[in-house]
Amino acid sequence: MRVKVRNNDVDKALRIFKRKCSEVVFEYREREYYESPSEKRHKAKKAAVKRERRRLDKEKEKYGRRK
Repeated sequence: MRVKVRNNDVDKALRIFKRKCSEVVFEYREREYYESPSEKRHKAKKAAVKRERRRLDKEKEKYGRRK
């Protein structure tokens, strides 16, 4: 994996490198242990509920400020 450093901007290159590495690390962690299909479904359902709750809280906060 290579990242070009442009205009001696090492910080930006480091951020790009970390972003590229995070994909590899995520996939490794995902495959580290066997997860049964039912566990995958439960995990996905739980994540969806969490996302929806976060979305509703954000919406509630947005409209609550107008009053």
